[in-house]
Amino acid sequence: MMNPLASNLNKQIQEESSYIYEMLSELGKQLYYPKGILTQTAEAKQKASRFNATIGIATEEGHPMYLPVLQETLSFYDPKELYDYAPPAGKPELRSIWRQKLLLENPSLKDKSIGNPIVTNALTHGLSVIADMFVDRDDPLILPDKYWGNYSMIFGVRQGARIVTYPFFTDEGKMNISDLKQTLLAQREQHKAILLLNFPNNPTGYTPDEADADEIVQTVLEAAEQGMNLIVVSDDAYFGLFYENSLSESLFARLANIHPRVLAIKVDGATKEEYVWGFRVGFLTFAAESPAVLAALEQKALGIIRGTISNASHPSQTFVLHALESPDFQTQKLEKYNILAARARKVKQVLDSGKYDDAWSYYPFNSGYFMCLKLKSVNAEQLRKHLLETYGVGVISLGETDMRVAFSCVEEKDIKELFDLIYQGAKDLT
Repeated sequence: MMNPLASNLNKQIQEESSYIYEMLSELGKQLYYPKGILTQTAEAKQKASRFNATIGIATEEGHPMYLPVLQETLSFYDPKELYDYAPPAGKPELRSIWRQKLLLENPSLKDKSIGNPIVTNALTHGLSVIADMFVDRDDPLILPDKYWGNYSMIFGVRQGARIVTYPFFTDEGKMNISDLKQTLLAQREQHKAILLLNFPNNPTGYTPDEADADEIVQTVLEAAEQGMNLIVVSDDAYFGLFYENSLSESLFARLANIHPRVLAIKVDGATKEEYVWGFRVGFLTFAAESPAVLAALEQKALGIIRGTISNASHPSQTFVLHALESPDFQTQKLEKYNILAARARKVKQVLDSGKYDDAWSYYPFNSGYFMCLKLKSVNAEQLRKHLLETYGVGVISLGETDMRVAFSCVEEKDIKELFDLIYQGAKDLT
């Protein structure tokens, strides 16, 4: 039997947008945020002026109890900003400053209706929340044929999505939006699809240019006008690392509110944008015209967060908030961006020398951490193992021909040597 709280949220969504209600998975329809211990604790924090004996932490003299051996390495921070539980939706100040960041960096969001970012345990968790809320078995998930392998686990293995791919690039090295459109419209009979857009792309490091972006938006709009309900997810893990000839804002900004049948969702985070991979701080943001729908979707997202991880790490959120509020933040971030941009330029310079043309070509890249080689005469996995065992070089093989190289973790001065060794390994095998 469905919980009355879930029924009320469903009614709230259905009254405002029957299309978004139809997008919810069976689990998504069951989700709600319980009015239990956390709700009572929140009320107690506001009103319990004498004693607050509600939440399962230990305190001393009005502060969370802590071990000095821990606090001595964290003495810059107030214990209240570290040891207590963070709210399930995340620290309010962090959510607010991340929202301001979204609006500043994505001009197309002006006058759009979006929710307040919800803090997740980095992007994988954010994607998992989306899968739980919106994916039923055999729902089509539209991906390019160059995609991050964990999508298969998150959406396919866990929720039973049917992964449908299209060729990411044409033979001329352009993004294959024609096949994207054809693949998307081929799902019309199901009336629902999840379209996942990951730019900068992992593994290729490609981001569409302005013309491609306009075509993608038009493709989504056309599918919606033909009666498809579309959950369009922008996985913006590498957002901001745009080096040349690419869109400089998230497609989420252009897809938000474009049609009643389109639910745009942004998944991003400090993880890679701010170089804090181990902190595991991500964000999930919905776009919908109706504030009531946004509020209901947030409650459902909080329900699945409460039922899985309860809340994300409080210290990590505090550290990220401190960085975002620092007057030195933008200067320091630009310094790191310039390092990565220089490495990307060096990779292109080395690859365009002509020296390696008999061994590989490479897929277009203009952003992010990665680029991909397309090997001409050797098997990618065989070459990967040979490079590792013979030359001490680690790369990632993808299928028969593709090899991902993370220039993000190779010094600019070492890039030529890296590709020389990959080339030597390829020659060894031929």
